[in-house]
Amino acid sequence: MKLTLLILGSVLTLVSFLALLRTPLWWVRVFDFPRAHVALFLTATFLAYIGFYRQGGTQETILLIVWLIAIFNEVRYIYSFTPLASKEALSTEETPPSKCFSIMIANVRMTNKKHNKFLQLVLKNNPDILIINEPNEAWHQSLKPELDKRFPFAIKKPLENTYGMILYSKFKLSNSEVRFLVEDGIPSFYTEVELPYQTKFDLYTVHPQPPRLMQNTETREAELLLVAKMVKETQRPSIVAGDLNDVAWSHTTKLFKQISGLLDPRVGRGFFNTYNAFIPFFRYPLDHVFYDHDFRLVDLKKLPEFGSDHFPILITLNYEPQEKEEQEKPVADQDDKKEANELIQEGLEKGDELNHKKRQSGQV
Repeated sequence: MKLTLLILGSVLTLVSFLALLRTPLWWVRVFDFPRAHVALFLTATFLAYIGFYRQGGTQETILLIVWLIAIFNEVRYIYSFTPLASKEALSTEETPPSKCFSIMIANVRMTNKKHNKFLQLVLKNNPDILIINEPNEAWHQSLKPELDKRFPFAIKKPLENTYGMILYSKFKLSNSEVRFLVEDGIPSFYTEVELPYQTKFDLYTVHPQPPRLMQNTETREAELLLVAKMVKETQRPSIVAGDLNDVAWSHTTKLFKQISGLLDPRVGRGFFNTYNAFIPFFRYPLDHVFYDHDFRLVDLKKLPEFGSDHFPILITLNYEPQEKEEQEKPVADQDDKKEANELIQEGLEKGDELNHKKRQSGQV
């Protein structure tokens, strides 16, 4: 038992520190995800060891101190997403909010056949904007009859590679674009959304590749940071939403926020884990909404499952530009900007390489 605890504690400590490395290697970046789990298991290992086997030797004390450092290393990442931390995005104080609208984000999982269950969830929550990740043509055709009637505006790019995307809106969309920022076959959307009160905001939807076996994260980082720079350069308020395939506390997401200046409503409120819906204990916040400080939060909630491996997210925002200075925006320094540019360049080069291979193999 003692040897088991020593091995387990050492492995978890290694995992904690390994995730500090600034590298796109998939077998490192996957450890960005389970920080809460590593902290929990390592704390349990630490307490079990000192409860049963603590002898007080110098080497043993050093080992336990290292374990404690690893625990605090994990906790410092996830602390901001607990109710103990200060809220980054402020709630509206208008009663009732006069210029509010809702956005629903859902990764439907392309192989999920429960189309009608998802449709009923959409109809029940009645969002003003609906962002669907992973729809293929079967999903499109199933949803089209009902949703085309309810949403007069749409951008559609259903695909059979799990990276399809559809955006429905009750508000007018203009200058809409389907963009392939880094990789062929992995679209993102850009559009200007016109709210009923003569106000426009820029909406960006994304779904980059996740870290997985033999798939590093250069292209994910590049896509997110390219969008962050676009947000920074626009004159209008912006919202970025979708399945980012990254957790809210990762270095990449933090860098994205600093470059874009957008707020995360989860900070100070909770994890709002959306993946994996099939595994209750191992869940992470992968589906996100980031927005400008012209908006105030009315409500944020995770919706029930509908057969996908992701839970949907529904957020309601109120447009309050007169109060925007009360919300402090994340700010990038010169080192952040330099790092972002380097990551974008690396990702674009990797994207070119992958696109070349896809064309050679006839995938695009």
